[in-house]
Amino acid sequence: MCGRAVQVSGVLPIAVVCGLDVPDTCVANVPPRYNAAPRQELWVIRQNNDTGQRTLDLLRWGLIPHWCQDKPRVQPVKPPGGEVQKEPMWRGAYARRRCLVPVDLFFEWKAIKGGRGKQPYAVGMKDGSPVGLGGLWENWKDSSTGEWLRTFTVVTTDSNELVAEIHDRMPLILHSEDFDRWLGTEPDPRNLLRRFPSALMRTWPISRHVNAPEHLDTDLLTPLLPESGDSPASGLNLS
Repeated sequence: MCGRAVQVSGVLPIAVVCGLDVPDTCVANVPPRYNAAPRQELWVIRQNNDTGQRTLDLLRWGLIPHWCQDKPRVQPVKPPGGEVQKEPMWRGAYARRRCLVPVDLFFEWKAIKGGRGKQPYAVGMKDGSPVGLGGLWENWKDSSTGEWLRTFTVVTTDSNELVAEIHDRMPLILHSEDFDRWLGTEPDPRNLLRRFPSALMRTWPISRHVNAPEHLDTDLLTPLLPESGDSPASGLNLS
């Protein structure tokens, strides 16, 4: 479902794949996000449909469609992939304002049968590499101040076999060879709205401290039960 993510070291590698020349100082001036949550600003890669130029920008997580009135209601932060083509909330952004959200990891919560609360899990690649999540972005103008607010959301898909053990939805993870199409002018690249292979991914249980967005330390990623022969934290290099 993806309501939290880690955005620390994965921004620059994804930007390079997208052909962006971003100085290290640009990202270094923004605090690392070990527990990024909606309403916070994250790095997002966008493409200008008229010029083809790509940029790395800070946008607020939580989509506000441009046509909303003075007091927009709270918007869903994770539209299902099967609905982005037809629902008014997202179809305009899906056709013309798609973006990539580079993350190192994301978090999912598993309901525990007979237990209280849910158990959070970290989800990432087996090799520790970052991923580009498929997103949508919008510009919204506050008529009371004249200021523009740029927002984004992450598209979701049905979970693959691995993540399905935790939750039935997961974020849309794009293969690097599909970045150009997702960022491009094609109005409906719907065959990209598919599940990412579970064989390339891994999950591990983490502390429930992640439930509170104000908890930002790297210990959030420490596994509760280390896996034999395969330490989940190895290879992440999120410092």
